[in-house]
Amino acid sequence: MKLKIFIDTEFTDFIDCHLISLGMVAESGEEFYAEVPYPDAACSSFVREAVIPLLGMLPNSKCEVKDLKEKVIDWFGLVRSKAEFLEICFDYQTDWDLLADAMDSCVPQWCLPRFIGRNINELLRYSFHKKNKLPEHHALYDARANLYAFRERPTMPSIDMKRCK
Repeated sequence: MKLKIFIDTEFTDFIDCHLISLGMVAESGEEFYAEVPYPDAACSSFVREAVIPLLGMLPNSKCEVKDLKEKVIDWFGLVRSKAEFLEICFDYQTDWDLLADAMDSCVPQWCLPRFIGRNINELLRYSFHKKNKLPEHHALYDARANLYAFRERPTMPSIDMKRCK
């Protein structure tokens, strides 16, 4: 059995990319959120305006980079008790890359990455933020919104087509 974990990150810039915060929400309800020190000079103007003002909103979220891997592994172990595999769902490749970096590229084999960009209903994601009065560009709130807006797409049946000569 697989348990879906929806992740989101905030980071300094698309070019000089450093993790700022990591949010994860299990479909079973457990949540993880951490904010790590980041190089202020690497932050884009967008990050300064939209992301940094949202930091510090949740208590006990500060985490040293050196401690993040252990905290993530501990949390994964907690939620993994409900499933054999964790399906790590992300809508942007950088989210996965930053999680893997935070874990020194030692992601457990029972954590299966899954790109879900096409499975997110953008109207539902938008309505989640509005309905709950939660700002966008906060890693935990965005992970919650992705869980809410996720819709499994049916797989297409194979079509047996006759070939022309």
